[in-house]
Amino acid sequence: MKKNKNIKVIINIIFFLTIAFANNPDWAKDAIWYQIFPERFYNGDGTNDPTAESLWGVWPWERQTLWKISPWTSDWYELQPWEKANEQDYDYQFQLRRYGGDIQGIIDKLDYLQNLGVNAIYLNPIFDSPSNHKYGAEMYHHIDRHFGPDPIGDTRIIDSENPADPQTWEWTAADKLFLKLIDEIHKRNMHIIIDGVFNHVGLTFWAFQDVILNRENSKYYKWFNIEGSGLPDKSHLNEYKNLPIAFIPNGGNPMRYTGYVEDLPAFRQDEFGPVEPIRNHLHEIIKRWMDPNGDGDPADGIDGWRLDVAERLQIKFCNIFGKWVRDLNPNAYITGEVWWEDFWNNKQFDASPWLAPGRFDAVMNYRFGEAMFNFFINKEHQIKPSELQLLLDSFINDYGEEKALYLQSILDSHDMERLASAVVNPDRWIDHSNNLKWNQYFSIRKPNLEEKNIQKTITAFQFAFIGAPFIYYGDEVGMWGADDPDCRKPMIWGEFVYDEEKTHPCDLWDNCNYSRPTDKVEVEHDLLDFYKSLIKLRNTYPALRRGTYKNHYFNNDEGIFAFIRELNDEKIVAIFNSSDKTQYLSKKILPGCNKSWNLIAGKFEKHTLKPKGFAIFLKN
Repeated sequence: MKKNKNIKVIINIIFFLTIAFANNPDWAKDAIWYQIFPERFYNGDGTNDPTAESLWGVWPWERQTLWKISPWTSDWYELQPWEKANEQDYDYQFQLRRYGGDIQGIIDKLDYLQNLGVNAIYLNPIFDSPSNHKYGAEMYHHIDRHFGPDPIGDTRIIDSENPADPQTWEWTAADKLFLKLIDEIHKRNMHIIIDGVFNHVGLTFWAFQDVILNRENSKYYKWFNIEGSGLPDKSHLNEYKNLPIAFIPNGGNPMRYTGYVEDLPAFRQDEFGPVEPIRNHLHEIIKRWMDPNGDGDPADGIDGWRLDVAERLQIKFCNIFGKWVRDLNPNAYITGEVWWEDFWNNKQFDASPWLAPGRFDAVMNYRFGEAMFNFFINKEHQIKPSELQLLLDSFINDYGEEKALYLQSILDSHDMERLASAVVNPDRWIDHSNNLKWNQYFSIRKPNLEEKNIQKTITAFQFAFIGAPFIYYGDEVGMWGADDPDCRKPMIWGEFVYDEEKTHPCDLWDNCNYSRPTDKVEVEHDLLDFYKSLIKLRNTYPALRRGTYKNHYFNNDEGIFAFIRELNDEKIVAIFNSSDKTQYLSKKILPGCNKSWNLIAGKFEKHTLKPKGFAIFLKN
């Protein structure tokens, strides 16, 4: 017993020594991140589109007969003929919708991304899954078959393998196309990370399916937290007629288990994360995508990972995962989804434990986004500049200024309303429920000119502030939308003509008293040019990417906030006006003669800042 205890102590010491000398990837300081939700980015190959059969295994768990691919350019809230025929509500329809985005579509638009100026891409999950979001994997060792050029051929390959045995794994057409995507990204001196969803899987996950069929006799029974089993009771079969086979194994009692949500079974964990057999499987997955050739050269693999719901994984798993990743590529980047708050359990999160040496390089910095919403958007609950300073200082101090350089400064994502819609709807919870029957006053229109200028000012703050700017696909062309699923509309491309958005979701309800203007859906070129100018600005001045951060000035009465970024002889002052009035700037903000400062972004006329305006200066 004492011998086993000593072994555990030695293992912990090895972990500590390993992570103590780990380094962050230098390239990530210069990163300008662009998040892609693959199914909604671009349909580059119409021959591989999902079929009605490919939807089986996710909610709403009913076989579809009239279903068709949704038109890319259609009015988002307008129901298609097959949707009207099933007479279901929007929640039902949106989960079934597919638009055909794929890997070829991302390859086709790499030149667009390069021209935009981004140099780091984060992909939402791409592993094989029947869902549109892919957060419930069917397997981790293959790219989704409908993201590649040959879904039928890939199915034959997958069916011939033993998913538990890496020696039997082959490369499908979708896998090979993804490897081509990696190569094309690297040729452009860009980096790519992908979503690692290692806390939970989908109902169709190969090991979970074996548990469904064999229960306690399954080799994978202890991979999950199964509660109860026994023989099926066929007398209750009718109660489960609309549930997936996962809930009615052998045609009887539903199998109870722990899940992230009911159709995302969670892995069983010990103190080191997912239990050892699962960890061994995950290690093979990491090696497959980080070193596809298995030759020790990571150049042909991905450049890192984003770990989904990281706070639900045991913290020691981050040590193990970090070592796996950096053994394969010492310059790899790891970021984690760690929200600033656990809304369901009313808990606050400080992400610094996940940023310990050897664990994550960064987190998705939702705390930054919350501060921006409270300062620039809110009206009734707007915070003062002094309060903004406290919020920003809180996470810089929690994580350390060096670590802050790597944080992903996030304003929106696939999990919350888009920035453009947040500006239109002040004083709302940053991640509100999207059920519009509950949120009937949420305005679904596109921003007006004044609101668009607020979006620009917030984005300017994001690009001047410490940390890596993070763009959610389509923000740069003016996309808007409420929380999930409305934030996941098909990308707006200049070569397409889109239907106007004029439908309101309450059109389905009786006594609907809500309306909306008719909104034209098109690329907002002035906004696109603005994003390009900010990216160029950040790439031009190293102080904005690698410089120190210092609070410089605030005035609570005027709503003015300013900070300094500095590196060597390069000194930049960024000034922001959160008020609805034009404000005269004190000479204290630009110390010394004003002629010694050059305006490099924003507007500054007669020493004034316009309402919700900004100005960024470079010292001569």
